[in-house]
Order: sequence, then structure tokens, then C-alpha cells
Amino acid sequence: MQNKIRFTALAAFALLAGAAQAQSSVTVYGRINLSVENQKVGSASAKNVLQNNSSRWGLKGSEDMGGGLKAGFQLESGLSADTGAAAATYWGRQAEVNLSGSFGTLRLGQMTSEAYYATADYISNHNHDTGTSSDALYAYVGRNSNKIAYRLPSMAQGMSLELATSLKEGGANNSYDVAWNYTVGGLQLGAGYEKNGDATQAAFRAFYMAGNLGFGGYLQRDDDAWSVKGSRTNVRLVGMYVAGANEFHLNVGRAGKVGSVNDSDATQYTLGINHNLSKRTKLYAFFTKVDDGKAGVYGGDFRSVAGGLRHNF
Repeated sequence: MQNKIRFTALAAFALLAGAAQAQSSVTVYGRINLSVENQKVGSASAKNVLQNNSSRWGLKGSEDMGGGLKAGFQLESGLSADTGAAAATYWGRQAEVNLSGSFGTLRLGQMTSEAYYATADYISNHNHDTGTSSDALYAYVGRNSNKIAYRLPSMAQGMSLELATSLKEGGANNSYDVAWNYTVGGLQLGAGYEKNGDATQAAFRAFYMAGNLGFGGYLQRDDDAWSVKGSRTNVRLVGMYVAGANEFHLNVGRAGKVGSVNDSDATQYTLGINHNLSKRTKLYAFFTKVDDGKAGVYGGDFRSVAGGLRHNF
């Protein structure tokens, strides 16, 4: 009888431990993304490099407290996979704690602007807006640190809205950003707005996937977002064709003149191919080129021919 009671107690403890484990979880994740590239900057001679493309690793977890209430966290650190060096600010990519429920989601910490994710990041999809083929013309004016963000409960299926502000600390300005996303069928829409002091930007994105063909773009209008002051219009168009494990990408961006500054316009275009070895691993190649105006707003002319390997874990 005593053995039966002991066995019953142990079984109950195991069930309780299993339930606690189910309510709280931590995940290790990351991405290693490296490419071999022949790069040419301005009038300098071309050179061959092993290029790190925003490699990172992170931890994220959540605790289910019942009644629809969940607490969570996310820590993400960048790393230079070509040298093994850690980022100078170790958790500089993301460091947040959050609380979610029927009221929506409250987020506190260091985090990338959702206005960017809703527009430029989504459109530059050939290499997820990383490395030398990333969008050189998008105006990102928000601050990531000391941020408070609130994501409203879903107003409709496939729709989200998030509001955020970075507090005025260390002599920095308050910054504000708003992001809206909506997905219906193959159509995906997004919009974002940021304000940081006198600098502002607003963008709208649309992308449509019809079978194997995808196409879309974004339109951005910004003011005092660059080293030279003035308003500017920036447009990017993308196309994608999927054939089995292969994806073919075309990406063209055009930034107009900044205010009254002559020769401050620029063009960027990228032609790429991805070969998906699995859902987490791909081989890729691309050609990218930035034709900067004489004002050099975007760091001068640049081109790269690249072949790379990306693995998510």
C-alpha cells in the first residue's frame, strides 16, 4: 500500500512538472549567412572578400500564466561569422520583455522599428535585406533603444497595428513609429511612419503572390532623413518567380533628389537567384549595383557579384 501511495505521488509530481514545462519554454535560434563577393567601391580597384550578411543568434521564450495571459522575452545578438567576432553591443539587435493577452501586446526594451519590417524589409526579399544587396536607399529615422511599444488586438483577421516610442534619454530625441500590416489571400499590404526630431518618413508597401509569380514594391516619402537636408521620394519595385526549389529575383530602387541638392538622386538594382536546399538552408547568388549621385548621399557608387550560403537554426 505504501509503495502504491509513493508511486501515485511520483506520478502526480511528473504530471505537474510536465504541465509547468509546457507552460514555459525557451528557444535558441539564429542565422549564419556568408557570401564570397567581388566588390568595387567608387573608383577603387575591385577586391574579393568573405562577406558577413547580418549573421545573428538569439534566445526567446514565453510563460503561459493562464487566462490568455503570456509573458515573454527575446534577446538577439549580431555576430561577424567571417571572423567570429561578437557585436560591440552584445544584445544590440534585440533585448525585450513583453506581456500579451486580450488587451494586445506590450513590449519594452531594444527593438527594430516595426515600420521598417512593414515596408522595406518585406520588399527586399531576395536576401532578407541583409549584406551588400540590402536596400541602400530606404530612410530609417527611428531609434531602437529605450522603446515602449504596444500592439493592438487584431482588428480583423490578417491585420495588425503597432505604436511605439523611444524615450528621450542620453540627449536623444523622443522618436515615434507606427506600423500597419494586412494580409488577405495572396495580397500583402503594409505601411509605416517614423519621426525622430525633425526627421520623418512614411512608406506604403504592397506585394501580391499569384501562383509562382510575385510582384510589388513600396513608396516612401521622407524629410531631413539624410546628411543633406530636404524632402525626398523613394520608390522600389520587386519581382519574383518561383520554379521548384529555385527563386529568381529582380529588385530596382530609385531615390529622387533630396530637397534642392543637385546630383543627390540615386539608383540601386539587384538581380538574384536562390536555390532552397531545405526550408532552413539555401544557396544564392546575386549582382547588385548602387549608382550614387555626385552629392554622395548614399556613400558613393558600389557594385558586387556574390555567391553565398545561408542557414537558419
